[in-house]
Parts: sequence; structure tokens; C-alpha cells
Amino acid sequence: MAASSREHVLSLYRLLLKESEKFPSYNYSSTYTLRAHIGVRDAFKENRTVEDPKVVKELLNRAQDSLALIQRQVLVQKIDVSSVSHDLQKSF
Repeated sequence: MAASSREHVLSLYRLLLKESEKFPSYNYSSTYTLRAHIGVRDAFKENRTVEDPKVVKELLNRAQDSLALIQRQVLVQKIDVSSVSHDLQKSF
């Protein structure tokens, strides 16, 4: 793997780990956070020996999609928490 490709993969890996840790730690999320974190780590370990450029590109595309999904979920949960908090404040 070329140095720039390796740097891109490592950067994506770090970002996925960082984003997967942002799930709020309430209800199911703490379990989901742990699973997401472990899933990211395991997926990258499992595929670290892949050398076929087409397969690498497909894996990177899936990782980018996963990152976008995690980021959206974190945002949605933050919005839900803030709206619930706002509703509770109005009721008191």
C-alpha cells in the first residue's frame, strides 16, 4: 500500500474510532458505542492485509459510509436529548 493510501486509511480509522466514542452513554447507546468501537477495530484488523486496489477502494467506501452513519446518529441523539431536556424544563 502506498504511503499516502496508508495515511488515508489510518486517518479514517482514527476518525471512526473517535466518532464511535461520541454516542451518549444512556440507554442502549453505551452498549452500541462499545460494539461500534470494537466493530471498527475488528473490521480494520481483518482487512489490513488486503492488497487488491478494487477491494481496498470498496472497503474504504464502506468505511466512509459507516463514518457518515455514525456522525448522523450522534447528531440525531444530541438533538433528541436537547429536545427532551427542553420539554422537561417547560413542564416545571
